[in-house]
Amino acid sequence: MRERKKETIDRFFNLNPHIRWGLLAFIAIVFTVALYPSLVVQKHHYAIGDVVQSDVKASRDFFIEDEKATEVYRRQAVDNILTVYDLNPKILKSTVDGLNEAFSRMQAAYEMERKKIEEESRPLTDPEMESQPAPVEPADVPDLPMVPLSERMQAQKNLFEDKIDIEVSDGAFAILTEHGFSEEITRLLTTIVTQVLSKGVVANKEVLLKETDNGITLRNVETMTETHVLNLKQFYGPDQAKTMVRIVADPLLKGMNYALLNLIVDFAQRMIQPNITPNIHETEARKKIAAEQVKPVITMIKKGEMLLREGERVTSLQLRKLETMEGQADIHPVPLAGAGAATMLATLLIIQYHVRLERRMVSFNFGNKDLLFLACVMVALIVVVKFATTLPEDWFLGLPLTRPASPVGFGIPLAAGAMIVRLFMDRETSLIFSLVLALAASMMLQGGLETFIYFILGCTMATWWLEDCRERKIIIKTGAKLGFLNAFLAVVIDLYLGVTSWNQLPFDATVAFWGGVGAGIITAGMAPVVEMLFHYTTDITLLELANLDRPILRRLMLEAPGTYHHSVVVGSLVEAAATEIGANPILAKVCGYYHDIGKLKQPLYFIENQSDGHNRHDKLAPSMSALILIAHVKNGVELARKNKLGQVIIDAIQQHHGTSTISYFYEKAKKAKGEEAVKIDDFRYPGPRPQTREAGLVMLADVVEAASRTLENPTPSRIQGLVQNLINKIFSDGQLDHCELTLKDLHLIANSYNKILNGIHHHRIEYQESADTASEKGKHASTDRRPSRPPQAGERRYPDDRKARIKRLGLP
Repeated sequence: MRERKKETIDRFFNLNPHIRWGLLAFIAIVFTVALYPSLVVQKHHYAIGDVVQSDVKASRDFFIEDEKATEVYRRQAVDNILTVYDLNPKILKSTVDGLNEAFSRMQAAYEMERKKIEEESRPLTDPEMESQPAPVEPADVPDLPMVPLSERMQAQKNLFEDKIDIEVSDGAFAILTEHGFSEEITRLLTTIVTQVLSKGVVANKEVLLKETDNGITLRNVETMTETHVLNLKQFYGPDQAKTMVRIVADPLLKGMNYALLNLIVDFAQRMIQPNITPNIHETEARKKIAAEQVKPVITMIKKGEMLLREGERVTSLQLRKLETMEGQADIHPVPLAGAGAATMLATLLIIQYHVRLERRMVSFNFGNKDLLFLACVMVALIVVVKFATTLPEDWFLGLPLTRPASPVGFGIPLAAGAMIVRLFMDRETSLIFSLVLALAASMMLQGGLETFIYFILGCTMATWWLEDCRERKIIIKTGAKLGFLNAFLAVVIDLYLGVTSWNQLPFDATVAFWGGVGAGIITAGMAPVVEMLFHYTTDITLLELANLDRPILRRLMLEAPGTYHHSVVVGSLVEAAATEIGANPILAKVCGYYHDIGKLKQPLYFIENQSDGHNRHDKLAPSMSALILIAHVKNGVELARKNKLGQVIIDAIQQHHGTSTISYFYEKAKKAKGEEAVKIDDFRYPGPRPQTREAGLVMLADVVEAASRTLENPTPSRIQGLVQNLINKIFSDGQLDHCELTLKDLHLIANSYNKILNGIHHHRIEYQESADTASEKGKHASTDRRPSRPPQAGERRYPDDRKARIKRLGLP
């Protein structure tokens, strides 16, 4: 009862999503406090008019901007920028082209309609009369009145309006029709419009005249040429343009019909549109550039200079000096800034979790314990970075700590976090962790892109170099490699930032080198502590567990020798297969060694441990036999926990049978009681199915190795067929759905198993004595060629299934 209650509590803390939100809040709070200590550390802040409590002197040399003088120069620079007006020559061209096209089309239409009228009004000649049908009486066909030309042209009115882009009244269109849309009208309109628009028309002349003192910049939008124009009165406003139309038209239209004269003037006035417009966007952009090009007026404050004197009231200038010295020239509320920083980091963590980490947690059975581990490592590194930023500023030759490429930044062993995570988790998780950690450290150091690149490259390569770490000295070697990489990056970043001092470069490289070595030392020292606190298992620990002299394995060898031999072979099979598919071979081998330790509780109920040939299952009911077989999984988990083998091995023990069915006893029960009286779930392992590739390999190897012992005359072809059939059966049963083994992996696994099993069951050359003995004893006298013992009931969980077979598995 106590164990069940403990399991319930463990499951709650390991799977409860509220724990994850709590860890997120914990990281965000620690990061925010490290970034803005003033949130928790009380410090006296002055405002304008406050009485100074004690003298405050400049702790270092720094520069302060004279904002008033800088603003004066910026205003002068902005005032010197002329307003930009755009001259668009296309307006005149498009107006004239539209006018000419419209009148040309109307002239053509006019001539066409006029000819139609002439043809319709022309009397028929004698030959034409003869070809026409006999006339009818006038009473039968009424006289059809002829449509006047002006009415026929009305159909073209809309087209005419579209071309000249103004509305035309019916009366005006009739006048134009009356004059046949003559070319003279076109010429007069073109001349008037051209003369007015050529001078330039502006939409609002009053606004333009405000620039009379300085003039404007007139930019031709076609040629992009600019002209400084001072005489702004030469341009017309809209009203002036209309007046100029009449002035220009008077000499040209002298003696013309009054109605036509007014029509031409009206058309020209309405066709005039502004071709000079102010470009506010370009003007503001030039003013902004001019203001930005003004360099700030800087005043130098010397170290030791009095900033605030006790008893005086704080002035605005004194306050700005104080804020500048403290790195707070940009005044902002610290609580809001802290909330923003916490939200930014929390958002980054949430996105990385849902996009990249959540799926991996399901794949690798990660829980809240693993998130707690990641949170603890991140918080520890945040504290380390904060400690580095609080060191005395003359600790490293007087260089400021807030400088992105400072030796303190180079010397921070940030990669230790990535290395520790990589020791206990997969590479992808370590890279996700490195990204978040590098961004957090860059923000705390107030560094730029170069700081982030320095940290992320170091963490990434440290993760890569720790791949397949099986000896503790590899951690130190990785630290040395990281040191050389850090030194190289430090020199490159210094050159990028313009640091070319031959004294500075070697110093920075040295500090960066020892930062990398320090990361390796910290990782080597913290690895055992993390293993103890979080019950993790590294490859180094797995190598220790792989020692066949371990007490639990020696006990297995003495009390269940058949199971021991089976486990050793399974370990060899999965190790070779894991190497082929890129899984963890040492983890797979250790899982293979320990997967059947649960059989120690009742070893004689498993045929590989029965030396007297008596099968104890013969006297048991099939359901009881199934319970005994299933119980070895639970017993194995208990033994693994008692011997502290680690969670990964416990998971492999639980999953190495998945949810497969004990088919032998299931079929036996159906024969005894009938199919309807037997529940298949009573003959099924509780699972879960293999969740990792290593657990999947153990399942496959367990079945293949046990079945290979039942082969008579195990030739390579028979072994290959057996391996192929069994893997197909397991695959078709869905037992490998959750362990990310691909079909390509299954092919490589089958091929690897074939090689090893062929080596184990190979035929030997018969010696003379063996041959003589064979001739005396008969066909199966040779021990090497004697058929293997019959298959154990319950061991053949996957009988030959020739349906749904992947025939290429294991073929070279």
